[in-house]
Amino acid sequence: MTVPAPAPAPGLTPAPASAPTVLHIVAALLVNREGRALLVRKAGTTRFMQPGGKPEPGETAAAALSRELQEELGLLVAVEDLLPVGRFRADAANEADTVVDAEIFDAPVVTDPVAVASEIEELVWVDPSRPGDIQLAPLSRHILLPLLARRAAVTSGRTSLDGDAALRRTDAT
Repeated sequence: MTVPAPAPAPGLTPAPASAPTVLHIVAALLVNREGRALLVRKAGTTRFMQPGGKPEPGETAAAALSRELQEELGLLVAVEDLLPVGRFRADAANEADTVVDAEIFDAPVVTDPVAVASEIEELVWVDPSRPGDIQLAPLSRHILLPLLARRAAVTSGRTSLDGDAALRRTDAT
């Protein structure tokens, strides 16, 4: 008797019959002083996600992200100010049969004005624990916004996540 495999959690990729395309990207966790997260929507798409993009050949992940932030939002963020958070995989938001392999970085708290440029059509600032009814990329909905919400809970004293160093970082420079 064959027992079917359980369904994967929403936004997470099941083991396919054939391997999906893997898209390597970099993205930034950008928040303002109020703790709201910056999300962007690229032209011709419907889902919001953290800003970032694809590294050019020979470009480091941090250098690629610094370049993308300047091109897409006019933000000047030095490579040395981008701190690695981790690497995560999720279904791609805009490409069928594709998963993103995302290198995520913390960026300094955003205090400068941010404007859309390049291929970005819209930006929003959201409460990571209650982003509202906007369409979100799976990586943002299932991994990155919950991570930011847990960080906010820790820094406000609402919970304790001892042992989870990635969630305890609270640099606000």
